[in-house]
Amino acid sequence: MTVDSVPMPAALNDKILKPTIWVVHVGTTLSRAAALVGFAIVIALALLPIVASRNLIQDLIFVFTMLALAQLWNVLAGWGGLVSVGQQAFVGLGAYTLFAAVVTLGFDPVLAVPLAGIFAAVVAAALGPLLFRLEGPYFAIGSWVATEALRLVCAQVKSLGGGTGMSISPAELSQMIGVKWVQALFGLRPAAARDVLIYWLALLLVVVVTLAIYGFVRSRMGLALAASRDNALAARSVGVRTGRIRYALWVIVAFATGMVGALVYLQKARISPDAAFSVTDWTAYVIFIVVIGGVRTIEGPMLGVLLLWGLITYLAQYGSLYLVVLGALAILIMLFMPRGVWGTIARRWNVRLFPTQRWLSRSR
Repeated sequence: MTVDSVPMPAALNDKILKPTIWVVHVGTTLSRAAALVGFAIVIALALLPIVASRNLIQDLIFVFTMLALAQLWNVLAGWGGLVSVGQQAFVGLGAYTLFAAVVTLGFDPVLAVPLAGIFAAVVAAALGPLLFRLEGPYFAIGSWVATEALRLVCAQVKSLGGGTGMSISPAELSQMIGVKWVQALFGLRPAAARDVLIYWLALLLVVVVTLAIYGFVRSRMGLALAASRDNALAARSVGVRTGRIRYALWVIVAFATGMVGALVYLQKARISPDAAFSVTDWTAYVIFIVVIGGVRTIEGPMLGVLLLWGLITYLAQYGSLYLVVLGALAILIMLFMPRGVWGTIARRWNVRLFPTQRWLSRSR
């Protein structure tokens, strides 16, 4: 007895012989359009000193430096799970390194900015093995205690002004690289030309920091960092070196934060321990920016820093009232928008200018 074979349909045969191929996507049409718009905005901001007043330039220096600090804290706490309330340590260390290099060693201020970042990274590398023994709220408190210790050390160094601080003379600032070129280009006085130069440096730094963080969180290392944040034990079980990744992130963030601190106090030209290591100015405001805008988003800190700048600009005349408004606004948003303003917008309307999540689709 024989059984005749039944021919298999061609479509079904193709499905069996050709397995389904899935493709991982991150970018979208909207994000690619946003990239072009963002490039145009950066070019416009670079050309803005041609027509902008000095007050606007100084305000934008504040916006750029605070945005850079917010993005750095966001990647450290949001993606890395390292909730630090001691990031003002690296702002202060970077600023004091700049002043020491310029006043004591005779460095050009522009060249001293990366040196400030390197010193902050060295200190972070030394503190890391101690602080990483702590987890969660203990890590947060430990970072704050370490910052207070560094503030007290800086206050005891007489060559750096002790507890009263120190200044950089106008003569030293007028000789910094690029100032004379800006003076000749725009016909400005040395102080205004210095502000324009610092403005360009701050714009460059915030663009590099934002793009570097965006590229990092989209990479395999970013996925490994997120896995170590969500479940470190499970991540280690599949070969993720959670300790090394978080330690490297800690040091790199300290390096960038130190450079931001150097730029901030290069523009101020005056430093003191209490101001340079202020938890309100360099950590509380930064946390406000990230929480209001949206944790673990690139767009959130951009929205949050503009909101902070507007509140400070229009409410500063009422004294400490703006602090009350900031606190009340933060509480309301955390209650009704726990994902932050941008996080809520992105979830409700699926709008992502800097998409970091991945999704699968069938390959055609």
